[in-house]
Amino acid sequence: MADPAQTHIPASAAPAAPRNGTLSKRPLEEVMLAMDVVDTLRHRENLVARELNEEERDRQLIARLREIYSSQGIEVTDAILAEGVKALKEQRFVYTPPASGMSVALARLYVRRHSWGRAVLALVAAVLVAWAAWHFLVTVPGEQRAEALRIELSETLPNRINGLYEAIESGTESPAALQMAEALRADGRRALAAGNAEDARAAVVGLEALQDRLNQQYDLRIVSRPGATSGVWRIPDANEAARNYYLIVEAIDRSGKPVTVRVASEETGEVAPVTQWGVRVPESTFAQVRADKEDDGIIQNDVLGEKRRGVLDPEYRMPVSGGAITAW
Repeated sequence: MADPAQTHIPASAAPAAPRNGTLSKRPLEEVMLAMDVVDTLRHRENLVARELNEEERDRQLIARLREIYSSQGIEVTDAILAEGVKALKEQRFVYTPPASGMSVALARLYVRRHSWGRAVLALVAAVLVAWAAWHFLVTVPGEQRAEALRIELSETLPNRINGLYEAIESGTESPAALQMAEALRADGRRALAAGNAEDARAAVVGLEALQDRLNQQYDLRIVSRPGATSGVWRIPDANEAARNYYLIVEAIDRSGKPVTVRVASEETGEVAPVTQWGVRVPESTFAQVRADKEDDGIIQNDVLGEKRRGVLDPEYRMPVSGGAITAW
């Protein structure tokens, strides 16, 4: 409290003598006055130090306090003055900081929450956003991909491989086609057993291509339109004294539309989907077709072969040497 020189308490506020000598059961005004006495003693440190070192310190201290309060027109009983001196000795009304510990540290942290609260909330928000992003962009899609891969390896690919093989087996009597289908199915099953989805998909692609090839039907016609090339010859790199002869053909279905066929070029080794390509033939066949065209500009016998459903290759009506080119 304030220094006695600045304290103004009316005389009517002086409490009556305590009934039972116990401070905790006295009226509030009496307790407040006792606290003021203690505060007065604390603010007069020199007085306290001097008086408490004398032999009759308590009595003289009370007398000195009485003079202080009397000079201010405040009537304070000896009982209250004695109680104030006693309270000072007992360190009553004195705040003693609690000992350091976890509870004190947490309390101080809570009191200062406004200084660190926003930073912590921002950090928590950032962590939550990062977790949510990882969960929904990485974890969940990863789990979905893993589940999709499991279904693909256990159901989709096995069913597709077996279904394609059965369709090919029932749709052809070609031993070569059946052998190719069996090899592709075996490759697919090995890949599935090893959990290799990529190789299993490759087996499916191979079976689909084989099925498409077997299902194709077309006539292999020699190109004979005006201005179009009907045949070419090449000098092979391995033997410059030799010539390779090719008839330019196209696949035409029953409705007269061109059919795309996958053809391997013997010059590059590449397989390409084409509608026209060159079929290598003996020189005699090449000469026969050339003579047919030179006669009237039209190749009368223009069907080189026929591709039926369920077989791999066309059945040729003229002698061929095997091999093909896709550019000329």
